[in-house]
Amino acid sequence: MVKVNIQSKTARSKLEPRREPYWARISTGVHVGYRKLESGAGTWIGRRMGEDGKYQFSSFGDGLYEFNEARKQVERWADELAAGVHHDRKTVADICRLYVENRRMEKGEATAYDAEGRFKRLVYEEPIGAVNIARLRPLDVERWRNAQLDDASPDDEESYKRAKDSVNRNLKSLKAALNYAKARLKLVSSDAGWKEVNQFPDVATRRKGWLTPEQRTRLLQAMPNDLRTFSVGLLHIGARPGELANANVADFDRSAGLLMLDGKTGSRKVPLSDRAREFFASQAKDKIGNAPLLTTADAQRWTAPAWGRAFREAREVASMLDAVMYCMRHTYISESIAQGIDVYTVAELTGTSVAIIQSNYGSFTDNIVERLNRVSVIGENY
Repeated sequence: MVKVNIQSKTARSKLEPRREPYWARISTGVHVGYRKLESGAGTWIGRRMGEDGKYQFSSFGDGLYEFNEARKQVERWADELAAGVHHDRKTVADICRLYVENRRMEKGEATAYDAEGRFKRLVYEEPIGAVNIARLRPLDVERWRNAQLDDASPDDEESYKRAKDSVNRNLKSLKAALNYAKARLKLVSSDAGWKEVNQFPDVATRRKGWLTPEQRTRLLQAMPNDLRTFSVGLLHIGARPGELANANVADFDRSAGLLMLDGKTGSRKVPLSDRAREFFASQAKDKIGNAPLLTTADAQRWTAPAWGRAFREAREVASMLDAVMYCMRHTYISESIAQGIDVYTVAELTGTSVAIIQSNYGSFTDNIVERLNRVSVIGENY
C-alpha cells in the first residue's frame, strides 16, 4: 500500500476524490483519515479497532482545520471509547438543558431560571449549541466567549470591563454545564474541550479609581481644552460620562441650581454646588435648549469613542496609564464620603445604590483619624 501524506493542506489538495478515506496511523488500532470529496472539500474521519476486533468509526467535521487538530480529536475520541464512555451524540445545547433540569431539582427554580436564561440567549440557537460535546474544542468555546463582546465598545473602558464581567459569569455557567456532562453524565472523559478557556482577568475587582489632588491636576493639565472641560464637569457632579454627554442645555436649570440627568438607573435631578452652577452656566451660555451642554472642540456631542481616544492620549502624557474616564466619578464619590456627605445622599446624587457604594467605595480614606476626632460620644473622663 502506497503511503499517502495527509498532514499538509497542499498535499491534501492533490488527493484524488474517493469515498474511502486516506489513513494515517496514530497508534496501534487507531487512525485518522481524510475523505476527499468530489467538490474538493474534505472530511476528517476517526477509526479505532474495538475489543471485538471490529473497527469503530466517527466523523470529525470538515477539513478546514489542520491535521494536528484532527489527530487530537481522534485521540481523545479513541481514549474515551477505551475508557468506556459511550457517545450518544448529545450537543452542547442538549447538555445545557439537562443541566438546567438538574439545577431545578437540586438547587431550586431560581437557580435553574438564571442558568436557563443565559443558555436561551447565548447557547441554544448559537453555533456552539449544535456542537457535539465529544467534538467540542477550546477554540469553539473561546470564539463563543469573545463573540459576546462584539457589541461592547473598548473605548468606554468602564463599560467594557462590565461587559467582560458579564461574559465571565456566562462562561462560568457554561463550564458548569459541561463539567456536569463529564462528572455526572459520563459523556466525555476529559474536559480538554473547555478547561483551558479562562475568564477575562481583573474585571470584577474593587474600584481603585480615586485620584489624589496632585494626580487630578496632572491629568487635567495633560488634556486638550474640550476634554478638560468635560472632565471638570464630571468632577463637579460625579456623573457617569455617558449621562453628562447626553445632557442638553435645557436640562440645566440655573435658577434652581439643578441638572437633569438620564442614565442606566433612570432620570434624576442633581442639586449643584455654587461652583458647579457657575461652571454649567458658562457652558450653557448662548446655546439653544436642545444643544449639548458640553461639546467637543468641533461643537459635537461627546461619544464614548471620542472621549476614549482623547483620554488615552492624555493619560499617556500624564504618565498615568491606569487611569480611566470613570476615575472622575470615583473621585467625586470618594471625596464626598471623605468630606462628610452621608452615603445615602451620595447614592442619590450619583444614581447608584448604597450597596454599590459600600462595596466599592467604602474603604477608609486618608483623613479617617481627623474625622474620628470630630466625633464626641462620651466625656473626656471616660
